[in-house]
Amino acid sequence: MRKTYLLTIEGKNRDRLLDASKHDIRKYVKRERNRVLPEGVDFWDFDCKFGTSESTAAVVHFATLTGLIDTLAAEGGEQFYVEIVAKHGHRTARPLAAVSQEEFDADAE
Repeated sequence: MRKTYLLTIEGKNRDRLLDASKHDIRKYVKRERNRVLPEGVDFWDFDCKFGTSESTAAVVHFATLTGLIDTLAAEGGEQFYVEIVAKHGHRTARPLAAVSQEEFDADAE
């Protein structure tokens, strides 16, 4: 999904356009996550870019996307560009040392 969303359109409420753009993004992500996983893949992951235009878009984490949209809207931005591309995700085991340290910290409390 590569799309530029306008937040200022004559005759349309800005808040409605903002909510519609977030809904469109969530709908795309839900549709991608419901696709059948290929063999050997654990989950669908997403590569994301966000910016005021396609040329200024920077790589961001998917979880920060709605916060960035809200921040841009609060600052009075006129438009924003979002690029979300699904990719194969593979789970990795946490290192044993990290798990042991967390259990040790939890037991110390």
